[in-house]
Amino acid sequence: MSPLGAPGAGERQRVLSGFRPTGPMHIGHLVGALDNWIRLQDTHECFFAICDWHALTSEYADTSPIRGYVLDMALDWLAAGLDPDRCTIFVQSQVPEHAELHLLLSMIVPIAWLERVPTYKEQQQQMAHRDLTNYGFLGYPVLQAADILIYRAERVPVGEDQIAHLELCREIARRFNSLYGEVFPEPQALTTRVPRVPGTDGRKMSKSYGNAVNLGDPLPETRQKILRMVTDPARKTRKDAGNPDVCPVYDLHKAFSDRETLDLVNTECRRAGFGCIDCKNHLLRHLEPVLQPIQERRARLQIDRDAVRAILAEGARRARAEAALTMKRVRAAMKIDSGLPG
Repeated sequence: MSPLGAPGAGERQRVLSGFRPTGPMHIGHLVGALDNWIRLQDTHECFFAICDWHALTSEYADTSPIRGYVLDMALDWLAAGLDPDRCTIFVQSQVPEHAELHLLLSMIVPIAWLERVPTYKEQQQQMAHRDLTNYGFLGYPVLQAADILIYRAERVPVGEDQIAHLELCREIARRFNSLYGEVFPEPQALTTRVPRVPGTDGRKMSKSYGNAVNLGDPLPETRQKILRMVTDPARKTRKDAGNPDVCPVYDLHKAFSDRETLDLVNTECRRAGFGCIDCKNHLLRHLEPVLQPIQERRARLQIDRDAVRAILAEGARRARAEAALTMKRVRAAMKIDSGLPG
């Protein structure tokens, strides 16, 4: 890599992405992120972080589940198709340089920048039952920026609704570079089309809403969740014509079914050619073949969790080597290195 982290001739661009381990991964994560990560393994140098420190911004009152969620998340990622020989998978807290860079960046970031982050007030409203007046919640975008900049990542996979978050990271990189000299590349968005994946109650699929179809759910449980899923609220009886445009099940068809099935469901629903159960069964015929091999791989990985821990340890070693190199440059640029060997 060049001093600014830009790839040289023949080198792949570097990617950083991650998730907070706050519960099981679900099918929304699969089509919204994991499928894209799996493709990126072959075209980019990828770092994928299980962001356990980020989980503390909202889960600080009871940290006991986080350790289990970390390992479960690694199992889901590996079962979905992430390959530790083609990408670096690691746990954020195992690379303490993230925290050091977060501290240094927090010294130069104006509070007003954090207060205008779009999700700051939105998440406070959504999680009104929790006290989120802590600095960690306000300052999580700085830690998020540190996660990206510590690897000098050029690309960050984001949906269109997350571009504002990445722009703050870019602002932080620009501010650091203007104060201390060019150290960080400004990461660019690697925008992806994220299909709307509704939960079983019609709202956005979310762990916190209890409406998710999880990757680890046994297939009979998945089937029951789909069969109980809400549909077009105006369709009261089997004989009533429906409107797929307002039906959450049709949104899932868009994420998992082929064009032929989409056209069939669209036509037959509008003319009451078949009922909602028929529509859901057509969806399951496409969803179950996607989930079954993931669950089979997950079951094999479950048998040897020590092997999964070893993958995470090796990922942390590789990640930390890059993070240490960045911090050496950061300290030198800020003139806070000791000047001593080592």
